[in-house]
Amino acid sequence: MLPAASRLTRAEEFASVIRRGRRSGRSRLVVHLQIVGDTGAPPRAGLVVSRAVGGAVVRHRVSRRLRHLLVPRLASLPAGACVVVRALPPAAAATSAELGSDLDASLRGALRKLPARPVTTGGAP
Repeated sequence: MLPAASRLTRAEEFASVIRRGRRSGRSRLVVHLQIVGDTGAPPRAGLVVSRAVGGAVVRHRVSRRLRHLLVPRLASLPAGACVVVRALPPAAAATSAELGSDLDASLRGALRKLPARPVTTGGAP
């Protein structure tokens, strides 16, 4: 289960990450990643599993698997990161191992596409 502080909950947050974030996808899922202005905030994540994936039972199974896979990966994301994982129809027939490898590859791809952030030091200019 994702901790409450690590969840995207509002539609505006999802829309912002999907519209403005960097995207990287595989055959079973697409990851959208955005660094928000508050870089002291913990990374947050949300899932989108539409009816195209399958019926309610299948969608909930895919959601549970993705949520379980996301929890340990949040710690490796930079502070202030917002992630939306969108499941595609082939995710319904995928194993957890296949979803995990697609999630890892998509996260790496989205992180690579982020603009380089300037390094700031704590001292005076």
